[in-house]
Parts: sequence; structure tokens; C-alpha cells
Amino acid sequence: MSSNSVQNSPTTFAPAPGAAPMHRMVRTQAAMELRILLRNGEQLLLTMVIPVLLLVGFSLTSVLDIGAGSRVDFLAPGILALAVMSTAFTGQAIGTGFERRYGVLKRLGATPLSRFGLIAAKTLAVVAVEALQIAVICGVALALGWSPHGGVVGALYAALLIVLATAAFSSLALLMAGTLRAEATLAAANLVYVVLLGLGGVIFSIDRFPSAVQPALEALPITALASGLRSVLTEGASPAVLPIIVLAAWAAIGAALAARFFRWE
Repeated sequence: MSSNSVQNSPTTFAPAPGAAPMHRMVRTQAAMELRILLRNGEQLLLTMVIPVLLLVGFSLTSVLDIGAGSRVDFLAPGILALAVMSTAFTGQAIGTGFERRYGVLKRLGATPLSRFGLIAAKTLAVVAVEALQIAVICGVALALGWSPHGGVVGALYAALLIVLATAAFSSLALLMAGTLRAEATLAAANLVYVVLLGLGGVIFSIDRFPSAVQPALEALPITALASGLRSVLTEGASPAVLPIIVLAAWAAIGAALAARFFRWE
């Protein structure tokens, strides 16, 4: 057999070195990130168990004075916002910080996966976990007597707010994890979680704070998410533009900073 016939054979192996398409790399990395999230018991406690316990505990007791009206109707949107923050920000910042410390990100940095690809993959994995969170929290809230308003328009508006908030929190988490040491990230992420739980309108309205600080609180991503969800799902108001602007701004700024300053090691 001549060399020409071997080269032209349809079964001849013809290597084609090169990076896979970006969408395939992001999809593969997102699947791996999701498996890691679901196997981490501590993160599941933070992202799933704590929000459910807060919802049940504060709905069935009068420890907090949340004003007139149904307790669960007021609390459910705020707990949904807390769940998004705990997954997209707190859990992801801590997990990514220790991945960076143990050299996992350094190895990823040697692959064709870019910073943007890593951010996109981690965000997709977070969205998948949030879908499970939302299903569980809404199910518990409905069992407690939650009566959401807004109909289809309200549901679509809530979905938009959650997507924007996820992008904002995820990018801020990666910015923190990619610039601070793992121990500092652990402390800072938990501190932010506690502070925003108290200041972000999650379990009581920001109207209780002095009027001088309310504009600053309204500019927080957790406040924009909680107030936007509550205005539509609890009060039945028309979708507002301000929460969308606030969350979109945080998402854009966070993504730009994370892509610029994130370090693999």
C-alpha cells in the first residue's frame, strides 16, 4: 500500500490540536462546579438549611415585630433574597478562596479557560443550586400559608431580579476570593452575610432605620433584591425599575473588577 493511500484513508487519525470552544469549556466547568457544590455539606447548610429555619422560625413565632399582615407573606421574599446571597456570594466566595489556596485555580489557570469563562461557569452552577433552593423555600412558604401576588408578570419580574442578583453576588464573590487570602475571605464573607442579613431588608423593612442612611441601604444589592421581590410578591405592586438598575450596576461593576483583578494563585 502506498503512502498516499494511507494518508487518504478515511480511518486515518488526523490530530487537530487546539482549545475547545468557549461554550463547551464553560459548560463542562459548570457541571464540575455543580457537583462540588452539592457534595459540600457545610455550604448546603448555609445555603439551604439556614434560610428554611429562619423562614419557619420567624413565621411561626413573634420574636420579630414585622408589623401588620401575614408574617410569612412578608418574610418569604426576604428569605428568597437571603438564599440567593448565601449561595452566589457567601458560599461561593469561601469555596473559591480555598480552591485558590490549595492550587486548584492555579491548575485551571494553565488551561485555556479564561477568567470570564470561570466566572460564567461558577455562575451557572450557582443558578442550578438556586433553582433547588427556590423550589424548597417556596414549597415551605406555601405550606405555611404564603399567598404570593403578581401573577405571571410578577413571577417573570422576580426571575429577572434573581438572575441579576446572582450575577452581581457571584462576581463580587469571585472578586473577593481572587484577591484576598482564603482565611480573610472566610472571615469577610461571613461578616458580610451577617451584616447584610440585618441591614438588607431581609427580615424587617429598612424603613426602621434613620432616613439619613436609607438611601445607602437601598443601594445594596441584597436590599434591591429583597425590596423588589417584596413589592411585587407581597404588596402586589407593579414591577419597579430601580431594583433592576441597582442590581445591573452591581453586576456590571463586579464582573469588570473580577475579570481585571482575579488572580489564579
